[in-house]
Amino acid sequence: MNRIAFILDGKEIVLYCDPLKRLIDVLREDKSITGVKEGCGQGECGACSVIIDGNLVNSCLVPIGSLNNSIVLTIDGFKESKRFEVLRQAYEDAGSVQCGFCTPGMIMASEALLAKNPKPTEEDIRIGISGNLCRCTGYTMIVEAIKLAAERGKGLW
Repeated sequence: MNRIAFILDGKEIVLYCDPLKRLIDVLREDKSITGVKEGCGQGECGACSVIIDGNLVNSCLVPIGSLNNSIVLTIDGFKESKRFEVLRQAYEDAGSVQCGFCTPGMIMASEALLAKNPKPTEEDIRIGISGNLCRCTGYTMIVEAIKLAAERGKGLW
C-alpha cells in the first residue's frame, strides 16, 4: 500500500492503497463520487472524464499512484461552480441532453475546452469534445450548447 496525496474537488485527500488501482474505482467505490460514469473502461468513450491539473483525462486509464500532488476535478465537485450552472443551462436550452449517460463527461470536456479557449470556433469545440461519445443526441446540439455557454459565460472562463 502506497501513500497518495492529492486535491479532489477542492479537498485534500490522503489514501493508502495499491498505486495501480484505477482512479475511476477510487472515485466511485471509495469516495462515492457517482457522477463519473464507467462506460467502456478502455478510454474510448469519455463517460469517466475528469480534469487533472487542467487537462481532460479518462479516469479509467489513470492509476491512482500517478496523482501525488495533483488537482483532480470531477463533475460532482464542478457542479458547485457558476461555470457549471452556465454549462448546465446551455445544455438544457440547446436540447443536448437525452439519456444523460454521456452528459457528465461532455460537461467536463466543455469545461476543459472553455477554460483553455473561452471563445472557441465550431471546429475547436468539435475537437475539444472528440474524445467523448454520445449515442443519443449526436453532436450538433452539444456543439450548440457549448457555443451558448461561451457566449453567456463571458468573463467566467
